[in-house]
Amino acid sequence: MIRPRSFLLPLLAAAPLLLAACNQRPPETADSATPPPPPQVPGPDLMALADSNAARLLLAYGRQYPGHEVLLQTRLGNMRIRLYDDTPIHTANFLLLSRKGVFDESVFNRVVQGFAIQGGGSERRTIAMRSYRLPPEIRPQHMHKRGALAMARYDGEVNPGKLSSNNDFYIVQGEKMTPAQAQASAARPLTPEQLKTYATQGGTPGLDGQYTVFGEVVEGLDVIDKIANEPVGMDKWPTEDVGIKVKVLK
Repeated sequence: MIRPRSFLLPLLAAAPLLLAACNQRPPETADSATPPPPPQVPGPDLMALADSNAARLLLAYGRQYPGHEVLLQTRLGNMRIRLYDDTPIHTANFLLLSRKGVFDESVFNRVVQGFAIQGGGSERRTIAMRSYRLPPEIRPQHMHKRGALAMARYDGEVNPGKLSSNNDFYIVQGEKMTPAQAQASAARPLTPEQLKTYATQGGTPGLDGQYTVFGEVVEGLDVIDKIANEPVGMDKWPTEDVGIKVKVLK
């Protein structure tokens, strides 16, 4: 299961990995200098967003300021990511946070080789924002294939509506598997084309239908492997931070 990094419940035996967030690190000593104010970017005030209004405000923002591709930059290389049009809330939210620089203050904070790399959260953020959640936009045509971009969330009784985190995202690495293996691990029926994709490209079909996939890496898939191969500590946090910068391309 994929959860925001603040989630502290124990791992479930049935899950091969959880991008849960018991990976807290002590904050760095604050610099005495006051950080400069963030640039003024059109869109909803991040302190005004809440569970009750996020969908409405983000849909309006997405219509006024659309976007279809972003470039995620790291010290290990760049990934060009295409965002889906049929997940408008998640897409608009990712565009908004990208343009406001929220992801530029984050790192890949949980990395599990053969499964996924998770980032977007930060304990050092200077940009003020509320911890709002997004309604699910789970589409049967979107799968957790290699390179899929999706949002983490809390699980179980604390989140029966499968509301997504606003900033904790993950990118699937996964593994190749036979059609029989893929269908056995999936929580929903997979189409012949999806089974073929899991056999030829790989992924994590056990997450299909459970989390919102709202984009995919279209260039730079090898960067996923490079990040997944980084040495990590007991908390799955890379021992050398892999910082994130996100730029909206179009």
